[in-house]
Amino acid sequence: MIYIVLNIVPILAATIASLFFGAAVSKAVPSSGVAGRRSIGFIATVFLAEFWLCSILAGALILAPPEAGEWTMALGSAVVIWIGFVVPALVVTLGYRGVPAGRIALHCAHWFGAMLIMALVLKTIGLVPPPGAPGSGG
Repeated sequence: MIYIVLNIVPILAATIASLFFGAAVSKAVPSSGVAGRRSIGFIATVFLAEFWLCSILAGALILAPPEAGEWTMALGSAVVIWIGFVVPALVVTLGYRGVPAGRIALHCAHWFGAMLIMALVLKTIGLVPPPGAPGSGG
């Protein structure tokens, strides 16, 4: 996972951008149910989780074939990860807890926005493929 070290700046920037987006969503929808859980430990957990998700997206963007165009692949990769992994996990976990469908949809929409923001920041700053990867030149 050397690509994470090589791309620490864009990954951190995308993580921070998605955290600000999440904070804005939380502020706009105060009944999101997390107001009482904003301890340092909770914030650190959220940061690490978003950092990891952003790192996985960065890896997908590095490996994405460029045939469809850079931005199509960047945003498309975010959508595929969101719909293939994030949405099912949210629907199952929140549904099991008895969260109403409208609230589940709100959480899914939040993560859709977060994933798109991550992809936009990563692609705008740029990513460096690890040595030996396609497009690395070595």
